Amino acid sequence: MAKTHEATTMCGIAGIIDLSGERRRVPGETIRAMATAIEHRGPDEDGFFEQPGLALASRRLSIVGLKDGRQPIYNEDRSVAVVFNGELFDYPEMRAELESKGHRFRTHCDTEVIPHTWEDREENLFEDLRGQFAFALWDHRKQRLILGRDRFGICPLYWTRQSTPQGDWLLFASEIKALLASGMVEAQPEPRGINHLFTFFSLPGPFTCFAGVQALSPGRYIRVQCGEGVQPARVAEHTYWRLDFPDWGHEERGRHGDGVVDDFEQILLKAVERRLRADVPVVSYLSGGVDSSVVVAMASKIRGSPIPCFTIRIKSPRLDETTEAGIVARHLGADPIVVDCGADEVLHTYPELIRAAEGPVVDTSCAALLLLAREVHQRSFKVALTGEGSDEWLAGYPWHKVNRFLGKLDFIPKLPLSQLIRQLVVRASGGQRFSPSVLARSQAAVGGHNGWLDLYGIMSQSKLLFYSDEMREKVHDHVPYEDLGFDAERMKRWHPLNRELAVSARAHLVGLLLNAKGDRVAMHSSVETRYPFLDESVCKFLTEVDPRWKLSGLRDKILLRKVAERWLPKEIAWRRKAMFRAPFDSFHLDSAPSFVEQLLSEESLRRTGYFDPVAVAHWRQRFRHLSSLGTKRISVEMGLVAVLATQMWHHTYIEGALCDLPSLAGVKLPRPSNTTVSAAAG
Repeated sequence: MAKTHEATTMCGIAGIIDLSGERRRVPGETIRAMATAIEHRGPDEDGFFEQPGLALASRRLSIVGLKDGRQPIYNEDRSVAVVFNGELFDYPEMRAELESKGHRFRTHCDTEVIPHTWEDREENLFEDLRGQFAFALWDHRKQRLILGRDRFGICPLYWTRQSTPQGDWLLFASEIKALLASGMVEAQPEPRGINHLFTFFSLPGPFTCFAGVQALSPGRYIRVQCGEGVQPARVAEHTYWRLDFPDWGHEERGRHGDGVVDDFEQILLKAVERRLRADVPVVSYLSGGVDSSVVVAMASKIRGSPIPCFTIRIKSPRLDETTEAGIVARHLGADPIVVDCGADEVLHTYPELIRAAEGPVVDTSCAALLLLAREVHQRSFKVALTGEGSDEWLAGYPWHKVNRFLGKLDFIPKLPLSQLIRQLVVRASGGQRFSPSVLARSQAAVGGHNGWLDLYGIMSQSKLLFYSDEMREKVHDHVPYEDLGFDAERMKRWHPLNRELAVSARAHLVGLLLNAKGDRVAMHSSVETRYPFLDESVCKFLTEVDPRWKLSGLRDKILLRKVAERWLPKEIAWRRKAMFRAPFDSFHLDSAPSFVEQLLSEESLRRTGYFDPVAVAHWRQRFRHLSSLGTKRISVEMGLVAVLATQMWHHTYIEGALCDLPSLAGVKLPRPSNTTVSAAAG
């Protein structure tokens, strides 16, 4: 095992602050109910901080600093308190630097660098934090609360403002379950969140599917400054980091090829090494693709022995990657643990998946990853490395190639042949068209046409097929791309490929890979996932690289594949991208469980009001007759999964009257026992 460094914890956090200025005490049972709702995120221990007008809670999954990392964590005089979810991978170096400045540490937990860094840097501390995190910091002297989230959105943080007869409150938590458990937040649907799902087939935020509940966007923090006397608090949201690229033509790194492969190899190797730091064994996911395979190879080299691996076997010859995973495993001398997943497993896991994700899930492979995390937990592991992020920085998706090919057709000024072809494809597939104003606003929000708009356009077609008149009216002027918070003018200065990568990072990575496919399914089983490709140094290096190292002709991820040749068999290093997914047709089998028919019945569809029952019934029968190669088949199939998942989410969280499945709507969670309460000085 690699040398360990006492440091870190993954957990769940929650809290409430009174914004009215009257410093009303938060009922103890309220903050404890919130903590209990996320106990699965931190089953090892809990901790609480309470004073008039404020309550913080932590549930801890001990990974490093096992004996003395109980939260909250304080500075020397206990005037600054922190509850923290995540990992700061360069904690040993940060601690040494802070100690050299005179700071005194009482624990071996990475959380402790935050209050000390705050003392020196205040809100500039985010510049020094490297890793995956979401935290709440209370400065007693300044009467200020800070809520922050990491740069890439690895760790979730949700928040809401609620006005009640008892006051004006801001609540926050790692999961929405904790907000609902407070008894102060009513579960009501947010049509704009559902509209995000039917655009991005994920929930990138800031909107969620719950009215009034927002996800704090990556690279942002909230400052709550309490007023003097009985003056109300001031709440402001700020950006401390956003993804950026050089101006088009100024991507200097790798322009002449000098040492760029060597440099990237060393940066990635160091990122893997940092993510092996733990006082518990670390394992890795292995798909057989180049991303996870390089991570496994490097981790095994650093450890001096093969890292334990976990692989999914999809029960479909078209989707099964265990052959490729086996090639990598034999090359490295590993013996991967294989988890089987087919249509039956997807079906019976989906209700649990919706409970974990707290929103509808379209990508059926999320169910497979939930099963994978469960197996990791059952074998007593807590930490797993994974390869997400590589496709975002290195153009690993096929629609980048499609967009580049179509763009080459626009060689005649003022004659956009690529757009004409796109329109012909929509017409040939029988698809409907959005209004010109919606299309124009969508493109403007991301700095011009983008390959992701082609993919998301296929998913968006399902809105036109399935939305009810009521739903259409609620979102008719809502353009989801405008919610992503891009600086469109800045984006126009980037290489077109880099504009696509920015959308990939903000929508696909945050909304799907790190959410429904990442934190939510992993932490549901008390497993932390770590992402070497989301290391800050890796990101900075790759944003500065000449785009030809990302996509050259129809070859993607050139730079990574050059590195992989040094670590893996050539057939793996240069293997084409295979989209990891489970079968979409799981929900359309004749043997589907009764809850499928119940959720898609006319009565249930009319009860929720989101979808047209006639259209749903029609396409459930018709989709099998559509060509499997056409975009219409993809749109209908994904749309039907989204309809079912939305209905299941509504039943689970909003109103448990649609089917025979268990529901969390209105459920009161039990109060915890054996809790620890602490408070700041003064």
